[in-house]
Amino acid sequence: MASPAPLPPAEADPGARLVLAEHLLACESAVACARAVVEWLARRHGAPAACVGPGDGPGASVCLASEGLTGAQQAALARAWDAPGSPLATFRTRPGARWLAPDALEGAAMPGGFFAVPLGRPGATAAALLMVGLPGPAVPEDVAWVASSAGPHLARQLASDARAPRRPEPDRLLRRVINAVSDPVLLTDTDGTLLFANGRAEALLVAGPDASPGRTRAVELNQRLFRETLAQGGTSVHRREVPLVDPLEGMDLLFELVTTPVLAPDGPSVVVSVLRNLTDLGRATQALGESYRQLRATEREARSERHRLDRVLDSVADPIILTDPAGGMVMMNDPAERLFAWPQSGGTSGEGAADEATLRRVRANDALFASFLANLLGPVNAGVSRWKSQLTLDDPSTGSPVPMEAMANKVLGDGGELTGIVTVFHDRTEVLERARLLERVKEVSSELEARVQSATAELAEQNEKLRRQAIQLEQASAAKSQFLANMSHEFRTPLNAILGYTNMLLQGVSGEMTPPQRRNLTRIDSNGRHLLEVINEILDITRIEAGRMPLHLSDFGIPELLQEVMAEMDPIIARSKLTVETRLDEALPGVWSDRQKVKQIVLNLLSNALKFTHEGGVHIAAEYQNATGTVAISVKDTGIGIDVSNQEKIFEDFQQVDSSPTRAYGGTGLGLSICRRLAAMLGGRVSLQSAPGQGSTFTLHFPRRARRT
Repeated sequence: MASPAPLPPAEADPGARLVLAEHLLACESAVACARAVVEWLARRHGAPAACVGPGDGPGASVCLASEGLTGAQQAALARAWDAPGSPLATFRTRPGARWLAPDALEGAAMPGGFFAVPLGRPGATAAALLMVGLPGPAVPEDVAWVASSAGPHLARQLASDARAPRRPEPDRLLRRVINAVSDPVLLTDTDGTLLFANGRAEALLVAGPDASPGRTRAVELNQRLFRETLAQGGTSVHRREVPLVDPLEGMDLLFELVTTPVLAPDGPSVVVSVLRNLTDLGRATQALGESYRQLRATEREARSERHRLDRVLDSVADPIILTDPAGGMVMMNDPAERLFAWPQSGGTSGEGAADEATLRRVRANDALFASFLANLLGPVNAGVSRWKSQLTLDDPSTGSPVPMEAMANKVLGDGGELTGIVTVFHDRTEVLERARLLERVKEVSSELEARVQSATAELAEQNEKLRRQAIQLEQASAAKSQFLANMSHEFRTPLNAILGYTNMLLQGVSGEMTPPQRRNLTRIDSNGRHLLEVINEILDITRIEAGRMPLHLSDFGIPELLQEVMAEMDPIIARSKLTVETRLDEALPGVWSDRQKVKQIVLNLLSNALKFTHEGGVHIAAEYQNATGTVAISVKDTGIGIDVSNQEKIFEDFQQVDSSPTRAYGGTGLGLSICRRLAAMLGGRVSLQSAPGQGSTFTLHFPRRARRT
């Protein structure tokens, strides 16, 4: 349906009427014709105007066009045109124009009165009613001309519209403009019945009779969804998303539905709906959201990696600095911050002298570091990838020098361009301290070596002196032994002669002696025998020390040996009035050793036991210890006992527990010394268990089978 061109402005009567007539001829509908007439009259007279005509159903008149009236006033005029008995209803059958007062109709449909002119063919029932709001009863010439000219034309248009459903139709330009919109645009009534749709909307919501079943179903589904969404909007402007289906592709589409209720010029309310395709936007939004989530995840991962890298770098004891290609510091770890970073509490002015000193040291470190990096920066050093040098930095907090070894390495990108420089410092304080200590150790070692050499020389000299003294001692000992042996031999020969003559005199070779003579001669014999015993012991010592006492090994039995010992000691046992008992092991085996030396040791031990025991008795026991293969002969007494401090002393030469001149017990102090030496010659030893007042136990341990030496 074409729309007429816009009306030109009001002109002089001939021209204006001609323009209106041409415009009416171009109108293709009754609504367009009525709108042209109403607008022309409203501009000509500056008053409200309206044209009421038949609607879509019988008895349902509508306001075809109006100017300066509200929707309620339009509806009131339409109702008055249909109401029987209404002043307007009389114009259907009564020709001619009439002026009606303001109160002619209820609701002040046309305030100030108006002219009502029926329109239609002459002699026929009025097809429409033209109303112009004028205050007087005089009929304006323009109104009469419009009624006579436009009335028949409007009647024909109404008849033509009656044969086809009449719809509100935008004009031609507006339709073209709406069709040019890329978004679907629809005009519906309030129930969602489609009145107009541009090409985009028809592709979604209109299916022709020759459409495929699939497209028809998709269109029906879209129409149902559209109506349901439209019903949720009410009478106000609203926005809502509506899912639709692409009738051609079958894809799900998402649209934003913007509905705007509009009051149509002829009275009924319509709804303008604009669908904006959000499918691509939703997909783009979804993709953008996914990209954003991935970006956030990547950012979190990068932040985590950066945090982990910072912790790793901070855990390194050596300072590490990352700089950009221009030498600017990009990142540094905690040890590096203590040397090169500005202190947080420091300031450039107004701070204490200590802070100024700290800042000065930091600046000095930065300058020294920049000078070091200059060895790698610049085109001149493009071929240098690594630089190593030694720097002496200042500790900003204490000012003490910090010797450092710095190594800088270039970091190159994929294209070989310089992207940064990593510099690692290594504190050389410990290395220098170790070097100093090593030097000190070398000095001390040299001193010690000189001292050791001196001490070694002195020790060698002392050893030489000792060796010479040992030789002299050995020579002296040999001379002593030889002297003692000679002297003992010289003493024993005349002594034996004295004892022989004494024995002969006691036996009465020279006649009977008086009792005093016999008593004196007996004392001489006793002292002589004691002297002979001392001499024999001295001879034994000297022979043992001189190595002149050989071993005479033979098989013998311990029981027989102990019987001989008991027999020889029987006179002494009888005088001591002590109980002497022997206990022998039943499994005591025979012995391969020096029988005379074993007997001499047992005799000496038994003699000592009898000498130092005043009451009680002496117990002699012999047993064989199979685990060690040794024979143990012990002599246990109930005598005075020996203190622990003297138990080792009594085995030394010429030593006794009581060595004072007034000692109660006699003896040379050689008996136990000879026993120990003889036991050592047999491959055994002599042990002692004793306590003062609790007696003593001397035990001879010697191997059952002696080794020939």
